[in-house]
Amino acid sequence: MIQVLHLSDIHLGSGFSYGTINPKTGLNTRLEDYVATLSQCIDRAIAEPVDLVLFGGDAFPDATPVPRVQEAFARQFYRLVEANIPTVLLVGNHDQHAQGKGGASLSIYETLGVPGFIVGDRLALHRISTAGGEIQVITLPWLTRSHLFTKPEMENLSLSDINHQLIDRLRTALEAQIRRLDPNLPTVLLAHVMVDKARYGAERFLAVGKGFSIPLALLARPCFDYVALGHVHKHQILSDSPPVVYAGSIERVDFGEEKEEKGYILAEVAKGETTIEFCPLSIRKFKTIKVNLTNSESPQQKLLQAIDNAEIDEAIVRVIFQVGADRLSLIDGTQLCDRLSNAHSYTIEPEIVSQASDRRLPELGNGRQIDPISALSAYLDNREDLRHLAPDMLEAARELLRSPRS
Repeated sequence: MIQVLHLSDIHLGSGFSYGTINPKTGLNTRLEDYVATLSQCIDRAIAEPVDLVLFGGDAFPDATPVPRVQEAFARQFYRLVEANIPTVLLVGNHDQHAQGKGGASLSIYETLGVPGFIVGDRLALHRISTAGGEIQVITLPWLTRSHLFTKPEMENLSLSDINHQLIDRLRTALEAQIRRLDPNLPTVLLAHVMVDKARYGAERFLAVGKGFSIPLALLARPCFDYVALGHVHKHQILSDSPPVVYAGSIERVDFGEEKEEKGYILAEVAKGETTIEFCPLSIRKFKTIKVNLTNSESPQQKLLQAIDNAEIDEAIVRVIFQVGADRLSLIDGTQLCDRLSNAHSYTIEPEIVSQASDRRLPELGNGRQIDPISALSAYLDNREDLRHLAPDMLEAARELLRSPRS
């Protein structure tokens, strides 16, 4: 049994706009948050100790992080070198340059030959000796269409045809690595991918046009004892046999992840048998306070009450309130800031609602009023290349229609 710690999507250096400058260190407090959270993961790996650490990609927001951020990442992961714990660092989409090539942010570890570090910047098989025994890991970094196709080959093909051929090429390349496996050793597939059965957040839209969705059946293979995934920020288990698992990101990147629990995976991997445990992390809260004041006789009092009822201590807070243009002057911003003083940081976002706003739905086609959701759904049904986006696009449309119009 080999004990593995699987973490992913660190995005070290993200979200500085939600932080402040720590006067004692001169660092952005969100950078300090991310480093502290990463440290929790490394602490656990060393305390167990685990036999192997798998990082599922997206170390930084982009392929060229500033030196201070690179140094913070290196300092934490070098603790694994000192503890003699081998580590695989997979290249994610944010670790690549625009041309789809691995960024120096991770490749430097391979260039310098850091002991025990493997950089997964290509589809390849790695046989790793650990304190718990030998294990084989197939690395599958983020792939774009340019990885598997040259431009001339794409000419005159529909997007749907291109995606089908990409999957076929990936299947062939993956089979080549599978044929090299030792059937007696436990096997892990470490991949930074969009899986068609996953529940996505903002990362789906950020990657549109740059990558492609992979069928779950291509990954959930009996030759794999554990499939460790990166890219999707929401932790989820897509398959039990074998376990196909997104560890999720270790920090909340923005308010879209406000309600998501963050953590990492501890897995015990053996040939034909794997057990997993999701380990939650203690991280800073995001908190949205949303209040409709359009019909309130005392808008300021109602808004202050909503803030007082919320748990905002050391949280990243946004206050969103709808108010009529004629009543905006009744809101005292200074008093709001005073009530929010216990928050780590905050924003106040008024939404001005015009009393004369026309709330009729637009007419769609031949002068007939058509339900916009039905129209959008019909459109998406006829766009095979967008069908994987349909649930999120429809939900976003419903939210827009529910919101007051200014």
